[in-house]
Amino acid sequence: MPGLSAAVYSTRSLCYNFQVMTGFFRDEWNKTARMIDRLVPLFLVVPLIFEVTLNMFTYFGSRLVNGSRVHADLTIPADAWFPLIPWTVVIYIGAFALWIINYILACHQDTETAYRLLSADFAAKIVCLLCFMILPTTNVRPEIAGDGFWEMGMQLLYAADAADNLFPSIHCLTSTFCVIAVRENPRIPVWYKVFSLLFAAAICVSTLTTKQHVVVDVIAGVLLAEGSYLAVRATGFDRAYGRLMSRLFRRTT
Repeated sequence: MPGLSAAVYSTRSLCYNFQVMTGFFRDEWNKTARMIDRLVPLFLVVPLIFEVTLNMFTYFGSRLVNGSRVHADLTIPADAWFPLIPWTVVIYIGAFALWIINYILACHQDTETAYRLLSADFAAKIVCLLCFMILPTTNVRPEIAGDGFWEMGMQLLYAADAADNLFPSIHCLTSTFCVIAVRENPRIPVWYKVFSLLFAAAICVSTLTTKQHVVVDVIAGVLLAEGSYLAVRATGFDRAYGRLMSRLFRRTT
């Protein structure tokens, strides 16, 4: 029966091609997984994705609710000590590089310490979300005069980032976590720990000299990071967070 033989042959060909394609994608996934694992341990990919998602929701989601609400200005006399310095926008934007590098370094610590930092980050972002919802804040930005390179950078920054969700400063919060991420790691050289501390301090100052934040925002961001790190350790939240993320990782692999 030629028709039946052709159908059987066609089915076998499809099965063979499916097996070949499945094997190809499995091999490619294994290669990708090994590449990711060299950068960040695979079991920490899930909590990192979770952290980034929460950060985006905290920062942008709250704007959907607070758009028409009255925003408080927490400017105090001490803010006059920090004039607008346009070139410091490069430090403000450079914070993203420090965040990426130091969070990767944090993931290469022992598992318990890595989960402690990530759980503290999670807890702090929840507090930030509550602050943004309960006390919407803003500040008065100066007019950017001139058309120089740094002035253009400031104008682009102001255009991209609205003057809201200021208290506490997520820039200062995350930069402080970057200091925490390396200061207890014995494998990190002292010079890099000092560099991270100085860079984080410069980032905090840049939030004031770019007029993105006020002094109260900066203090709150730093204290929230340190307080969250101590709190998750004292309450055991870091261990509960680690167990939850481990279960999620097992379900996704």
